[in-house]
Amino acid sequence: MARLSGKVTIITGAAGGLGRVAALQFAREGSHIVVSDLIDGQSAVDEIKSAGGSAAYIHADVTSEDSWKEVVGFANSTFGSVDVLYNNAGVMLGEDDNPVTTPMSVYERTMDINVKGVLLGCKYAIPHMIEQGKGTIVNVASFVAHMGAATPQIAYTASKGAVLAMTREIAVIYARKGIRANALCPGPVMTPLLAAFLDNDAKRNRRLVHIPMGRFGEPEEIANGALFLASDESSWMTGQSLIIDGGITAAYVTPE
Repeated sequence: MARLSGKVTIITGAAGGLGRVAALQFAREGSHIVVSDLIDGQSAVDEIKSAGGSAAYIHADVTSEDSWKEVVGFANSTFGSVDVLYNNAGVMLGEDDNPVTTPMSVYERTMDINVKGVLLGCKYAIPHMIEQGKGTIVNVASFVAHMGAATPQIAYTASKGAVLAMTREIAVIYARKGIRANALCPGPVMTPLLAAFLDNDAKRNRRLVHIPMGRFGEPEEIANGALFLASDESSWMTGQSLIIDGGITAAYVTPE
């Protein structure tokens, strides 16, 4: 039996990158997918459908309350429930650096999308999950929520620490209402988002030298973790952090 058979999953930032990979993988496991993104996600929907899956796209801005109301309403009206909320959308802006040089506009935009966007998704999905008596939330944090990054990115690191703390709080509040919430903490995966930040060999090598496995992660490896957290396989797991990082947080040193 498919691991997400019949479940309805909202995935933010699902038009491309890690979100799109997860959308395809979740759909293969039987979930109806709501592709939520600022950019056109119809091609992601078409790809899912061509593979025999079920999906629909809605244009959405994770920083907007009105937009989130529409997304959750769309999921209910299109597929009949909201079983999984996968808060994947996020930014890592190029001017994000140390506390002295990072522009406040970069900090504010990062927090707006990475933290407020997650909070709003939970705000509007949780009431439906309570009504159903069940639901699963997967919030994308990062390995940098557990330790400082080798390449300065103060806004991003702060935002992901906030996501991790918020996920734990949500898990505790709603544990006895049938709702689970866990954080997915990826290490560096060479998506367009990371490639734009690690835009030269020096930055890439600075990051790679600290990965014991000696390579960046693959999007499918992160999607596998998300799938586990979204499925009933993790049914006694809540308020936790699933770190998939090639060993970085185990030994943040240069391997021999």
